[in-house]
Amino acid sequence: MAEIVIENIRKEFGAFTAVQSSSFRIEDGEFFMLLGPSGCGKTTTLRMIAGLELPTSGQIYIDGEEVGRKPASQRDIAFVFQMFALYPHMNVRRNISYPLVSQGMPRALIREKVAEVARILGIEDILDRPVGGLSGGDRQRVALGRAIVRNPKCFLMDEPLGALDAEFRERMAEELRALHDRMGATTVYVTHDQLEAMQMGDKIVVMNHGVVEQFGVPQDLYDWPATMFVAQFLGSPPMNFLRFDGQFAPGSASITLGDAVIEVPPQREGAQGALALGVRPEHVRLDDSAALRGHVIAAEYLGTTQIVTLSTPQGEVKARIPASRLVRPGQTTGLAFDARTLTLFDVAGGRALRSAANERVLADG
Repeated sequence: MAEIVIENIRKEFGAFTAVQSSSFRIEDGEFFMLLGPSGCGKTTTLRMIAGLELPTSGQIYIDGEEVGRKPASQRDIAFVFQMFALYPHMNVRRNISYPLVSQGMPRALIREKVAEVARILGIEDILDRPVGGLSGGDRQRVALGRAIVRNPKCFLMDEPLGALDAEFRERMAEELRALHDRMGATTVYVTHDQLEAMQMGDKIVVMNHGVVEQFGVPQDLYDWPATMFVAQFLGSPPMNFLRFDGQFAPGSASITLGDAVIEVPPQREGAQGALALGVRPEHVRLDDSAALRGHVIAAEYLGTTQIVTLSTPQGEVKARIPASRLVRPGQTTGLAFDARTLTLFDVAGGRALRSAANERVLADG
């Protein structure tokens, strides 16, 4: 397997810049997610790692070797596509064995490797069936089998579960992560599904408009987003933003929202102008004694929890609270937060301000 290092890669298609000077490191054996909305540059980045697109500038290192100008055939990678890309005129066994046959591997060794892959993926009973009649889940297993049979340096996957229905998708995500753990493979995986990324990834790169907004472990990105885009893209519901105009000096540990003074983590930098207080829905408490007030406009029952939407002078706030608490539209209540969970944002720049709570994550990302 291999470490992958991306240094300032950029990709232009005529006047359009798809990826803008991106840099990050994928450790050996890591399950690494490229996450973002459609058109953000994540698939173009993956295709540059694969050699299916050549970067306009920058370097790509796989296992210490600079491969940015080399074709895919010289990179020792395996690519798994969303639409499976199986050979319809071949059965399962021949689809899986095709890369080995192309390399001129002896037949006995091919049979041994195909049998091993089929056992790992649980498809021993369909090896002699045509691929055309298989379910979506089985076809994806065959596509994975064809990728792993060569034992390449790394696996590159472009939304491989995107064509599956919700039930199969969740099951295959679990299987794919378990397969990765058994093989110790370096895997780079593209998705627009934040839940999939959080569930499967060791590290996540969040991209937007060709720019890397943040990368790091899932919990750090969720708890301490570096930008307002990351805060909105991760989480369901996403982070709340309470907007206000104000100023504070480095070292400040509180802000004023209307008549309410809100404690925040001690700030490492000062700011003024258009600002926003970010808080996750699960960190909002409904407290009648709190100075910050909200008017309940909706309550959505989710079994053990409910999502309550409140209107405040600083904007709407969603709170995830126990379903046992009786809340009805039309009520007015106070909103309280745990200071340790709060992030302040500079609205004009869209970035998080450094605080005693998030400075390690922002420095690493």
